Amino acid sequence: MYLTRFRVNTARPGARRLLSSPQSLHAAVMTSFPGLLPTAADSPRVLWRLDHNARAEVFLYVVSPARPDLTHMVEQAGWPAAALDPETPGWQSRPYGPFLDRLTTGDTWAFRLTANPVHSIRRKDGEPTKRTAHRTPVHQQGWLLERQERSGFRIVEKPADRRLLPAGTTHKGHPHPGDAYELSVRDPRGLSFAKSHEGTAGRERVTVVTVTFDGRLEVTDPEALRRTLVQGLGKAKAYGCGLMTLAPLPAPAG
Repeated sequence: MYLTRFRVNTARPGARRLLSSPQSLHAAVMTSFPGLLPTAADSPRVLWRLDHNARAEVFLYVVSPARPDLTHMVEQAGWPAAALDPETPGWQSRPYGPFLDRLTTGDTWAFRLTANPVHSIRRKDGEPTKRTAHRTPVHQQGWLLERQERSGFRIVEKPADRRLLPAGTTHKGHPHPGDAYELSVRDPRGLSFAKSHEGTAGRERVTVVTVTFDGRLEVTDPEALRRTLVQGLGKAKAYGCGLMTLAPLPAPAG
């Protein structure tokens, strides 16, 4: 497995086209692997995520079973002249396996995850269920908290003296996570685009709601967390959702 980071040159027209179309960006990522057929049903899972840190600071992260060749993306959405220098090829890929192998129960990490928090509802008896996005931060946090145990981690709880909301807070009669956890929800985005189907003239309209979670977690099941990190969490993985990354926690002050 490999973890790759690519900085997007947001000033280039090609970059703006990719950033405006998750379908085009997915295709660009998938064509980074010479031996991979994107349409094959048994294709290995490739995860990707965009981090919009600032207007001109956008990074693409990719987790993949093979090392990608992003030359075409450098030409379209990077810095081609700078990439001629072997010291700055335009992207960085590192083997991911050694890091995954070091995960241990009880480790704590900072994490980031862009996800598509959805649930299935039935508006009235007899109707089929319909997949619907969670729209509020409260329900989006609840979506992640419901999945933490089986995904191999536990989101760290804040000490009582750092919480602004009292224990037992509810929202419309339901438990409310409030600020009990080291967890924030930001950057909500509603993506809407036409999805073409091969061999058909019609174009299906796809709508995806995404949010980014930042927080701290404790490893509870290293093997399950490894699966989460390489297989993704939730739906809409083809559109930049599901990729969780870990980072060391900052050293305590003083």
